[in-house]
Amino acid sequence: MSWLTRGLMALASLIMIGIYFQPLWKIKLYAPQYPDGLGMIIWVNKITGQKKHDLMNINLLNHYVGMKKIDPDSIPELKILPIIFGFMILFGLVVAATGNTKLLYTWVILMIIIGVASLIDFWWWEYTYGHNLDPHAPIKIPGMAYQPPMFGCKNLLNFRACAYPATGTYLLALSGTLGVISAAIEFFRRRKQK
Repeated sequence: MSWLTRGLMALASLIMIGIYFQPLWKIKLYAPQYPDGLGMIIWVNKITGQKKHDLMNINLLNHYVGMKKIDPDSIPELKILPIIFGFMILFGLVVAATGNTKLLYTWVILMIIIGVASLIDFWWWEYTYGHNLDPHAPIKIPGMAYQPPMFGCKNLLNFRACAYPATGTYLLALSGTLGVISAAIEFFRRRKQK
């Protein structure tokens, strides 16, 4: 591998450290009774409210329509993802240090798989929370589901739910893009040498 691709891989790995300090996703709920909105912030290892009591208030609202409580301690992904990304950071630094092209391609493939699997898992998590409702809930509306959107906004009864990627997701995308660029540079450089 060239020094350029090694440098890009080191940078890709170091950028990924930012996800431990920046949120991955934000979900915001707006309603007449909450003019400032209620916010839920998803991190690599926790879920918090945007303001002090937001998560508690979201759980209270969810209870009325039969949604399960959002309990960060019961979500296994919040324990697994920090380990997976920690491994990818170290793996990327090993790729940069050794200059092994096969390891570079493996890193890129793993990043793509992790990215796609994470988005599918997040969608499934939202689907499960929004569709598996308690039949004994105080408010029941036949045929109604409460799955928030993954991207953009959606009306749920008198609430407007909006969800967008946050800084951590953009850092992951940048890291993966640098990895893909590194792999492309090496691929074309090797073809040119033949």
